Amino acid sequence: MTKDKAFNICNSIDYQTGSVVSKTVADKAIGTVTLFAFDVGQGLSEHTAPFDAIVHIVEGEADVVISGEMHKVKKGEMIIMPANQPHSLKASERFKMVLIMIREKDEKNT
Repeated sequence: MTKDKAFNICNSIDYQTGSVVSKTVADKAIGTVTLFAFDVGQGLSEHTAPFDAIVHIVEGEADVVISGEMHKVKKGEMIIMPANQPHSLKASERFKMVLIMIREKDEKNT
C-alpha cells in the first residue's frame, strides 16, 4: 500500500485458519487505522481503550459486545465503541474490518 494510491481493503489482508490477522495502515499521534481478518470463531476478548474506536465491517459479519449489549454488525456497517467502555468482538463467520482509533486531544496537541 502506498499513500497516494487507492487500494482494495478486502484484497489487502488475507484470512488465516484459526487466527486473527492484522495490518497497520496508518499510525499517527492522533490515531491509528488497522485492517483485520478474523477466521470464524476468532475474536478479541473483552477490554477497554482510552479512546473511541470505530469498526467498519468490509466483509462478513461480527458479533460486537459493548458494555454487555450485543450487536450484529454486517458488511457495509459501522459501529463506534466508546472510550472506556468494555467491548469485545467475535467472528460468527469470517469477517474483515477496518479499525479506526481516535486519540483524545491533549494539551500537547492543542
